[in-house]
Amino acid sequence: MKRLGDLEAEVMNVLWECTEPQSVHDLLAHMADRQFAYTTILTVVTHLHEKGWVERTKVSRAYMYSPAQTRAEATSQALREILDTSHDSAAVLMHFAKTVTDDELQALRGSLPDADR
Repeated sequence: MKRLGDLEAEVMNVLWECTEPQSVHDLLAHMADRQFAYTTILTVVTHLHEKGWVERTKVSRAYMYSPAQTRAEATSQALREILDTSHDSAAVLMHFAKTVTDDELQALRGSLPDADR
């Protein structure tokens, strides 16, 4: 998936926090502190749809938008892309491993197959 701009990331954060699909009007209400024009948010979600970040369903005359992936899935995919383009994924992982917290280390160990622990 293509990377996100700042406003695209903000819209995705709203969508990930919501349990139901959102219209452009809904998104504007969630982002009311920033006074965006309807057309600005419409353009952003249209681009997010074109990039594969959101799914949309037409309800009456408006589209309802929802994330195509969970936040965890999208983050995992982004990390995978970083590793794939790093030219030395083992070194990247070794440096990253030095920064993980004890809780993160436990979660990682718990997700590895038994043979690899």
